[in-house]
Amino acid sequence: MTRTKRARLGGGVALAATVLAVSAACSAGGADDTPQVVVTTNILGDIVEQVVGDQAEVTTLMKPNADPHSFEISARDAALMERADLVVSNGLGLEEGVQQHVDRAVDAGVPTFVAGDRIEVLDYADGDDSGAADPHFWTDPARVVDVVEALEAELVEIPGVDAEAVRAQTAAYLADLETLDAEMIDAFAAIPAERRALVTNHHVFGYLAERFDFEVIGAVIPGGTTLAAPSAADLRDLASAIEAAGVPTIFAESSQPDRLVQVLASEAGIDVDVVGLFTESLTAPGEGADTYLDMMRANTERIAQGLTR
Repeated sequence: MTRTKRARLGGGVALAATVLAVSAACSAGGADDTPQVVVTTNILGDIVEQVVGDQAEVTTLMKPNADPHSFEISARDAALMERADLVVSNGLGLEEGVQQHVDRAVDAGVPTFVAGDRIEVLDYADGDDSGAADPHFWTDPARVVDVVEALEAELVEIPGVDAEAVRAQTAAYLADLETLDAEMIDAFAAIPAERRALVTNHHVFGYLAERFDFEVIGAVIPGGTTLAAPSAADLRDLASAIEAAGVPTIFAESSQPDRLVQVLASEAGIDVDVVGLFTESLTAPGEGADTYLDMMRANTERIAQGLTR
């Protein structure tokens, strides 16, 4: 509308401007035609963003450095899930604090993509949640490839999404994953067979171990969730296993390596290094693991160095 026309409309322009402003504000708040994708965990959130690009607004519920087993969401986030064009979750029991909200979104008819349904699932090792599905598939880039390929097929079906743009972005990200996988193979090749033993604070690296030929010796928390707690017998057994295997380095969550040291030190005087890894959450920008690719590269370097010292 030109300045002259506005002048001729006189008093009506104020009302029209108000209506337009309200409409614009509503659109900015998510009422426009931009597809909405809600993702539970921040690792998957990054992967989804790489694949969908600017073809959808991606909302990741889990904050940086949070625990996927225990994080919770607000009522506003829960309502957003029920209005989404697609909800993406990890599944396999990982998001213990938000699974009820995912279930409600499903009941409300929201399309849902469960990454754990699109991979070959491993069970936890014997004696550690034996028989239960391990949800930590992202430690194997080959399984992330499976997830990305399945996700592409889901995203291109969302109304308003440019399918060709998503396919191009998917192809580029799959190339990045292939490069990552090759880097991990090369880095781990330098580790002698007798040193390919992993001890962590809880069981996270089953898929990495299976993919790259490591042996999981044990974990301080004898299960796949951080919500469990080790018994005195568990700690004694782990200390014995570490000594028997001659493990030079044990790996902990980057946020709590000191806790792991204290727990093991209380059971036995074990001469090992403790190295922090990024395991179940991305970090904030600048903290070393704010993308999936950065997280995996950092962990690969630390594992390779820790087991060859």
